Amino acid sequence: MLGDAPLVAIIPAADLARARSYYTDTLGLKLTDTGPEGDLTFECGGTEFGIYETPSGGRAEHTLASFKVPDLDAEMTALRAKGVVFEEYDWPGLKTVDGVAEADGMRAAWFKDSEGNILCLNERTAG
Repeated sequence: MLGDAPLVAIIPAADLARARSYYTDTLGLKLTDTGPEGDLTFECGGTEFGIYETPSGGRAEHTLASFKVPDLDAEMTALRAKGVVFEEYDWPGLKTVDGVAEADGMRAAWFKDSEGNILCLNERTAG
């Protein structure tokens, strides 16, 4: 059944060329395939995800994907050096300080890609 099937995330983009550049140059991900419609497939950490073009790309107001990282601070420093800006939130149950939210057993930071999609970096901590 589905429990044995790999799950592949699909991220919308309003401009595939811009998204391709962002995901390869800014995030440093490996482009593994370009489909007949121009859709993109990237590999990271042994998994794949796709990006497709649609006029509604970047309109979601929630996290579309999260990268599990071993060192949140190092990843944030490297991404900031490439111009990535981390979001600040102050909501009930979620407050960031310098872009980082901390809770039992995790630290996380959110940023928007070139299309306005919200992505997350997530580090598990002892606790």
